[in-house]
Amino acid sequence: MSPTILLTGGAGYIGSHTFVALVEAGYTPVILDNFSNSHPAVLDRLARITGMTPVCERGDVLDTPWVQSVVTRHTPAAVVHFAGVKAVGESVAQPLKYYRQNVGGSLSLLQAIESAVDAGAAPLPAFVFSSTATVYGDPDEVPVRESAPLRPSSPYAQTKLTVEEMLGCAVVARPAWRVGVLRYFNPVGAHASGLIGEDPSGIPNNLMPFVSQVAVGRRERLSVFGNDYPTPDGTGIRDYIHVQDLAEGHVAAVRALLAGQPGFTLNLGTGKGSSVLDVVHAFERACGRPVPYQVAPRRPGDVAEYFADPARARELLGWQARRGLDEMCADSWRWQSGNPAGYAGA
Repeated sequence: MSPTILLTGGAGYIGSHTFVALVEAGYTPVILDNFSNSHPAVLDRLARITGMTPVCERGDVLDTPWVQSVVTRHTPAAVVHFAGVKAVGESVAQPLKYYRQNVGGSLSLLQAIESAVDAGAAPLPAFVFSSTATVYGDPDEVPVRESAPLRPSSPYAQTKLTVEEMLGCAVVARPAWRVGVLRYFNPVGAHASGLIGEDPSGIPNNLMPFVSQVAVGRRERLSVFGNDYPTPDGTGIRDYIHVQDLAEGHVAAVRALLAGQPGFTLNLGTGKGSSVLDVVHAFERACGRPVPYQVAPRRPGDVAEYFADPARARELLGWQARRGLDEMCADSWRWQSGNPAGYAGA
C-alpha cells in the first residue's frame, strides 16, 4: 500500500495542489480541514483531477483529542502542516488570533501526534512544516540564504518562527523525529486544469490574485505601491513561484524524510525576481487585455528586492522550480476566467 500523508489545511490553496502532487507521486493523502479559509467544492475538483475521491477529516486542528483520533485511524507516514492563518496586515490588527491559530494549532497537532505514538497507536511520522520567507524580515542581501538573520516584522512571521523553534525543541527531546521546514517566497498560479486555484476571501492581500480579479472585472484597478525603488522599472521585485512547483517541493521533502534524510530548513523559490510591472505585463499577455493600475505611495516595510537562494533545496531534495512567469500568469488566468467568483460560484 502507498504511504498515507496527512495534510492539515489540505483543502486550501497550497494544500490542494500538494494533494494532487502527492497522488501523482504515488502517495495516499488525507485532508484535515475545518474549511474556515477554504471551500468544500475543492474536494469535487480534486476528485476530477486525480480520479479518486479525497478522504477528508473535517474538524479543527486545535481539537487535540480529535486530531489524535485522526492520527490513530490513518497512521500517516508523514504529516504536512499547512493549517493556519496568513495575512500579514490582519496579524498586526489581531495578533492573538494568529498566536492561537498558528502557534496553538501547531502545538495541538504535535501533542496529538506524540500522544498517539506514545500510546502505540501510530508510528512516529515525518513532519513537514509550511513556513514563510517573511521570517527573514528586511534582508541584508539578496538572494536570501537560509543562514540569513531572522528578523520577523509582523505577528504572522513571528508565529511561524515560533513554530520553527518549537519544532527544533521537539526534535531535541525526541531525536527520532525527522522534521523539514520549508520557507516559501511568493506562491502564485493555479493547477494547469483550471479546476483549483487561489480563492482569497475579501480583498486579496497578494499581488497575483488582485491582478486576476482586475482582469476578470471584479475590481477596477490595481494599486502599485511605489515606482521609485532602485530597480529597473522602479517597482518592487519579488520571487514568485508557481504553486505546482511549490507542491512538488513538498513531495520532494516528504520523500527525502521518509528515505532517512535528517531534518532540514530550506527556501522554496525560483532564485530570481520579477517586478510588479513584470507581473502586470505578463498577465496582460496571458489574458489578452490591459490590466489597469495606478501608482500609490510606498507601503511601510516594503523592500526593493526580495528573492531566494534555493541552492540547498536543489542539493538536498533534488528539487528546483521549473515554471516561469508567463506560465504562472496563464494558469492564474485559466483558473480566474473559468471561476470568476472562485469556488463560491461552483
